[in-house]
Amino acid sequence: MKIITCFLILLISIPLVTPLNFSYSFTNNQNPDIVLQGDASYNPDSGIWLTPDRNSTDEGRKAGRVTYSRLLHLWDRKSDELASFSTNFTFVIDSNGVAEYGYGLTFFLAENNSVFSPKGQMGLPTTNSTSARARFVAVEFDTFKDSWDPNETIPIGDHVGISSTSLVSEKYEKWLSNVTGGGECQAWIRYDSGFKNLTVSFTGYRNNTVVRQDELALVVNLRNELPEWVIFGFSAASGPRFQKNIVRSWSFESSDLDVRGDLVDRKNGMVGLMVGLPVTGSIVVVLLFVMWRWKRRENKEDEDEGEGEELEFDVEMNKDFEMGSGPKRFSYDELARSTGDFASKEKLGEGGFGGVYRGLLSESRTYVAVKRMSKSSKQGIKQYASEVRIISRLRHKNLVQLIGWCREKHELLLVYEYMENGSLDSHLFKEKTVLAWGTRYKIAHGLASALLYLHEEWEECVLHRDIKPSNVMLDSNFNAKLSDFGLAKLVDHDKGMQTTMLAGTLGYMAPECIVTGKPSKESDVFSFGVVALEIACGRKPIEHNAQESQTQLVVWVWELYGAGTLLDAVDPRLGSDFDEEEIKRLMIIGLWCTHPDSTHRPSMRQVIKVLNSEASVSTIPSTMPVAAYLSPSMSSLFGVNSLTQNQNQNQNQSMCIVSNTDSSKQTTSSTSSSSPVVSLLASREDQ
Repeated sequence: MKIITCFLILLISIPLVTPLNFSYSFTNNQNPDIVLQGDASYNPDSGIWLTPDRNSTDEGRKAGRVTYSRLLHLWDRKSDELASFSTNFTFVIDSNGVAEYGYGLTFFLAENNSVFSPKGQMGLPTTNSTSARARFVAVEFDTFKDSWDPNETIPIGDHVGISSTSLVSEKYEKWLSNVTGGGECQAWIRYDSGFKNLTVSFTGYRNNTVVRQDELALVVNLRNELPEWVIFGFSAASGPRFQKNIVRSWSFESSDLDVRGDLVDRKNGMVGLMVGLPVTGSIVVVLLFVMWRWKRRENKEDEDEGEGEELEFDVEMNKDFEMGSGPKRFSYDELARSTGDFASKEKLGEGGFGGVYRGLLSESRTYVAVKRMSKSSKQGIKQYASEVRIISRLRHKNLVQLIGWCREKHELLLVYEYMENGSLDSHLFKEKTVLAWGTRYKIAHGLASALLYLHEEWEECVLHRDIKPSNVMLDSNFNAKLSDFGLAKLVDHDKGMQTTMLAGTLGYMAPECIVTGKPSKESDVFSFGVVALEIACGRKPIEHNAQESQTQLVVWVWELYGAGTLLDAVDPRLGSDFDEEEIKRLMIIGLWCTHPDSTHRPSMRQVIKVLNSEASVSTIPSTMPVAAYLSPSMSSLFGVNSLTQNQNQNQNQSMCIVSNTDSSKQTTSSTSSSSPVVSLLASREDQ
C-alpha cells in the first residue's frame, strides 16, 4: 500500500493538464497575469481603471481593455468538446454624482488579435484582418441609450444584456444601477456547456440597499459563436458623458478543457506549449486511485472516524462550490503560514467555536480573518457546513464576506474578509474610546439592513438565530457587517422553521424560542431589539452587578419609557453629544422589537422605515406586558414579578405614537386584562 501511495504521489507531482482557475483582488497589487490595453491603468487604492478619471487633459473618447495573459481553450476541434466556465467579479461604475453618463462596461470573450473600439461601444472588438467584425460574446452593463439599445414604450435605461458579435443585446434586463452614487456591484456569470446555457446574476441598488437580480439567461452554443481559443476579460469606454469604470476583483474557473500553460504572444499571436502528462499516464493515475480507494474500503474498520467524516464533507463542499461559484478552498498549510502558525499575537478573539486569527495571504497580500474551530467545540461539522453553504451565497454590503474554507487535518477553518475595527461589543463594553452617536446610529441601521436582506430580499428566508454585538463586525469606516452564520437556517418565505432545538445566546433569545425551541423572523427581530438597546444604553442585556431594578436591560428601559424618562437610559459616556430624537427613536424601536408577544413585533422593513424617519413606531404599552409570562421561568428571566404590581396600576395606560406602517402589525392601545397579550402558554398549547 505504501508503494502504491508513493507512486501515486510521484505521478500527481508531474505537471498535469489542469483547468484554468484563478482569483485576484486588484485593490492592493497589480497582477502580472493581467494585460492592460488602451486607456486601462492600475490604481492601488481602487483597482483597475478601464477608463481614466474625468480630470484627464484629453476630454475625447476613452476606451480600455483588460485580458488574462493566457488564451482560454473554449472548445476542442478534434473531440468537439465544449468547456464550461464561471466567473465572479466586483466592479464600480461611477459618474461622480453627474446624472448624465456613459457608456458602459463588459465582460467578454473574443477571438485572439481582435481590435477593441476606441469610439465608445463599450470597448468591444470591431475589426481584424479577416472579418468585418471580430467575433465576441459579451455581458454588457450598458449605461447609455444608443440607437441599437432596447426601444421600449417605457425607456429601460441602464440595463444588463448578453450580446454576440453585435452591440444589439439578444437578452437584456433592467439594471438597478447606482452610477451616480458609485456603489460597488458584483456579477456572477456561468456557462453550462451541457445545456448550452449562459446565465448572469448581478447586484443592483434599491433604496440604497444592495439587491441581487436573478437571473438573465441565454441558450447559446459558444462553439458556433467563437473560435477554439479565445481571449477573455473586461472592456469599457467613456466619452463626453463621463464615467469611471473600475474592476476591483476577479475570479475565473473553466472545466476540463485547459490552457496547458499556453502563453499568448501579443505580437504575433503564437502560442508556446508546455508538455503535460500523456493520456496514458492519466489513465494509470485513475486506475491507481480506484485501487487505492478499494483498498481503503477494505480497511475501513481501521480508519479514523473523523477522516471518513472529512471525506464526506469535502465531497459535499466540492459539489456545492464546483466551477468557482463559491468561496475558495485553502490548504491548511497556507492558512497556518498566513497566521504565523496561529500565533497568539495574531488572535483577534475567542468564542465557543474556537479562535479567530488575523492572517496575511501571501499571493494577494491582503489581510483576512481565519476562524479556527476548536476540536472541543459544540459547533461541529454540521454547523460549519451550514455556515459555509449559506453565507457563501449571500451578497450584501452589511454581511461579512466569506473568502474561503478549509477542512483538512481534522481542522475546520473559515476565511473571512478582515474587519479592521473588530466587533461591536469590543467598542461598547471593552474599549476606552467611545463610539460617537452618529456612528452608533449608522451601525444600527446597517444591522437592520442586513436582517431585511436575510428575511425578505434574498431568494430564501435566512434566520440568523444568534444576533448579538460580538457577531456584528465593523470595517475601517465603522460600517456594520453581520457575521457568524453557524446557527443560521434557510426556510421558505411562506413557511416557518420546524426545528425545536434551542439555539442562540441567553439575553438575546426571544421568550417564545426558550419555551418552544422554534426560531422565526420575529425571534431575530427580538435579538435586534436587544442590540438596539445596547447601542443606545451602553449596557449588556443582563448585568448582575447593577441595581436590582436595572438588572434586565429590556425591563429597565421599559420602566423608564412608561415613566416618561427614557433619556435616563442613554449611555452616560455619550454625555450630551447625541441627537435626542434619534436616540429616543432607537430605544423605542428596541422596545417594539422586544415585545413579549411575537405578533406585536415589527418586520425589519418596518424598522428600516422608522430608522429613516419614513414612519413612526406602532403602539406599544407604557409598561412591559406580563401576560405572556405565565411560567415561573419566564417571569424570573425578565424580572416580571417585580413589575406585576406596577403593571396592574397602569394596565389602562399606554404611550402611543401613530404609525403609518402596515396595518397587519398594528397593536391595540389598550392593555386591559379584558384583551391580554397572547401568552406563551397558549402558544405551546396550539402546537
